[in-house]
Amino acid sequence: MENNNSCFAELNNYTCSDVGLLLPLVNEYTWSVWTRATIYFVGLLWCFLGVAIIADIFMCSIEKITSHTRTIKVASEETETGYEEVEVKVWNDTVANLTLMALGSSAPEILLACIETVGNNFEAGELGPGTIVGSAAFNLFCITGFCLIVIPKGEVRRIAAFRVFALTAVFSLFAYVWLAVILLMVSPDEVEVWEAVLTFAFFPLLVIVAYVVDRNCFRPKRTTKKKDKDNEEDKDEDKELGYSNKLTNFLPWNKKSKNKKIEPGKMDEDRMRALIKELRQIHPSLSEEDLVELATARLSEEQPHDRLWYRISAVKQMSGNPKLTPHFDTRLAKVYGVFKKKEISGKLEDAETASMAEMSDSNKKAVVEFTSTQSAILERDQKVQVTVRRYGRLNCQVVCRIETIDGTAEAEKDYVAVKAPLVFEEGETEKSFDIAIIDDNEWEPDEVFFVKLSLDRDDEGSAQVATVGKRAIHEVTILNDDDPGVFEFEKPSILFKESEGKAQIPIIRSNGADGRVTLTWKTEDLTAIGGRDYIGGKGTITFEHGETTKMLEIPIIDDQEKEKDESFKVELCDIDCPGAKLGRIKKTIVSVVDDDEFNDMVNRMLIKVNVNMDAMRVDTSTWSDQFRNAMNVNGGDIEGATNMDYVMHFLTFGWKLLFAFVPPPSILGGWLSFFTSLVVIGVLTAIVGDLAGIFGCLVGLRDTITSITFVAMGTSLPDLFASKQAATMEKTADNSIGNVTGSNSVNVFLGLGLPWLMAAIYRKAKGESFVVRSGDLGFTVVVFIVFAILCLAVLVIRRYSTACGRGELGGPTVTKVVTGLFLFLLWVGYVALSVAQVYGFIQPKF
Repeated sequence: MENNNSCFAELNNYTCSDVGLLLPLVNEYTWSVWTRATIYFVGLLWCFLGVAIIADIFMCSIEKITSHTRTIKVASEETETGYEEVEVKVWNDTVANLTLMALGSSAPEILLACIETVGNNFEAGELGPGTIVGSAAFNLFCITGFCLIVIPKGEVRRIAAFRVFALTAVFSLFAYVWLAVILLMVSPDEVEVWEAVLTFAFFPLLVIVAYVVDRNCFRPKRTTKKKDKDNEEDKDEDKELGYSNKLTNFLPWNKKSKNKKIEPGKMDEDRMRALIKELRQIHPSLSEEDLVELATARLSEEQPHDRLWYRISAVKQMSGNPKLTPHFDTRLAKVYGVFKKKEISGKLEDAETASMAEMSDSNKKAVVEFTSTQSAILERDQKVQVTVRRYGRLNCQVVCRIETIDGTAEAEKDYVAVKAPLVFEEGETEKSFDIAIIDDNEWEPDEVFFVKLSLDRDDEGSAQVATVGKRAIHEVTILNDDDPGVFEFEKPSILFKESEGKAQIPIIRSNGADGRVTLTWKTEDLTAIGGRDYIGGKGTITFEHGETTKMLEIPIIDDQEKEKDESFKVELCDIDCPGAKLGRIKKTIVSVVDDDEFNDMVNRMLIKVNVNMDAMRVDTSTWSDQFRNAMNVNGGDIEGATNMDYVMHFLTFGWKLLFAFVPPPSILGGWLSFFTSLVVIGVLTAIVGDLAGIFGCLVGLRDTITSITFVAMGTSLPDLFASKQAATMEKTADNSIGNVTGSNSVNVFLGLGLPWLMAAIYRKAKGESFVVRSGDLGFTVVVFIVFAILCLAVLVIRRYSTACGRGELGGPTVTKVVTGLFLFLLWVGYVALSVAQVYGFIQPKF
């Protein structure tokens, strides 16, 4: 009997069987150590995905809670009542960032520390505190360094709310200094009740102080002159950061909206019409669906996003869920890129200049190209002038070559061939040269030849300092002027809007431009009636000698009534010049489109854009929405799904289906979802803690090392992707790195303060001390403090250094890469020193 009991005890007492709180679920006595380690490691990674998905639901509920608004009355002279009603947020942004949003971002780390302490019978563990410190190191060093590097070339991101950032940075350093003080100086290896109370009390103190700073409560009152000066400075700073006042078009209290209340995140008719006009100036052939996609992208980009939105967006992209940002093909992406450049500069030409700047590689090389891709010249002019320009690097000599190439025009018969070098001296930006045209007084059709631009192969220096731009070929058309020419309409049909007031119909003259020629034209009613829909009849149009294009103008009557499309015919019927001929297109159909159809198109687009925006909202309204999103890749949008979406949907399908049972944030203002998902995060975090602890035990890693590496990185990866997206999309660095310091301090005050407070009180009630071994934890905290000071010093230097672009993120390539790698090396050094101390390679004297 005793032998049976001893065998039973041995079967239940195997390697690392007593490490977990909930695991292992089955007896693993017969499993090999490395089989168990592999299973626990894969399970740990899979559970990290689950934590990210349930944390996404948790943060959606927080977004719902913090988006609550209330209506206030604001005095206004522009309304009949003398006031207008405005909706404002109930939650202050700074308070929301440091409470609910920080909790949403750091819930796994905070709950892990609490569950570990309670599960160990209110004794301190290594996994929870180590994860909090390790997560802080990963966030501050790796995330900041990564965001610093990923900023597009030539762009800079600055922290706009720098006072709040400075305050949270000070509190972050203070939090870890305080941690080092109580662990190493005041009461080594023990946390007393008053220390735990103060640690937890610093959390509400941080929130209050941050709110006071955000509201400028202690700043002296300003005179009107001072306010005006400060307002101008704010405008200048906004301009420097790339802000625009376009967003105010969406605010319900915008004075320019003529008291028309526009719901945030919705497109209005005036804005839609303006977008259609701007986009069609760039690309006239855009379809209605193309315009809808581009308008959706523009509206989505103009919405203000907070840190929580980027975290939710990152998790949705990781798990194959519906995206919060629109996606379109390469063609539309190019159109949208030109649109954004045009909007920033105000001119299409400046968009082209931006492209030129990119090609010149930030002025490292000179770029030479033709000023235009084609030109036309009358044969009798006997020469054509072609111009080459240079931009980019100007402090060097560039030697290029020009060479003519035959087309339908032949060298020495129609023009004099050219093959010669073209030298740009230092500082020269433009050069012109002439090509002789041979006037043979014989009738010939219009002919073309080409001019090619290249760098001089014999000049090795030019190849190193210069490159040829996009306009490397120039087409020259020789217009024959020995014949009156052939006249015809440019197109067999043409479309005009009724509101344009007149139809401008192009008539072209080819194969000659000699003499003065008068054409007779006439109109013929089809569905449009002359005198009622347009003013037609019969008339003449004259081409002077050398003219090759003329516009025939026919007035259109806008009756502002709803009617179908109408059309009439215009015909060229006679020429008064001998030798002149009518071409193939002698007739053209003019269609007049009623603007009512355009209005219908705008209304259809409004509905589609607003439906698209509704589909990209953060929270879900019903359980059916949650199950549909969980069971379909990309929420059912198969066309927009990528291969990675399918892979991640397969890996996370079980988690998404399970978490679809969590109440949607639309119920009870988000609070039911908040508490339900918090409980689920707690259970899943307990499993993660067991998986990490058993895995570390099996491979010989101490809990301190497991926590600052695997667990800290696993819980922080969604923050990394969120910060990267915020860094590239936002004009400032606030949502990418501005909240890192606040989150780090909250982790200490709440993530350690709360479990330590509970444990200290419990142990005090039993007449015992709450023991916290300070050796490993104290050392990692001290190392983090030193490296954090270096990291923050780098950010401050970058903010005020011209060599770094005067911004925390981005700037010149060399400085941003060097500083980014330096921050990453700080994290590597932090991990290396911690490992060396834990395994006895370093023996600190404290």
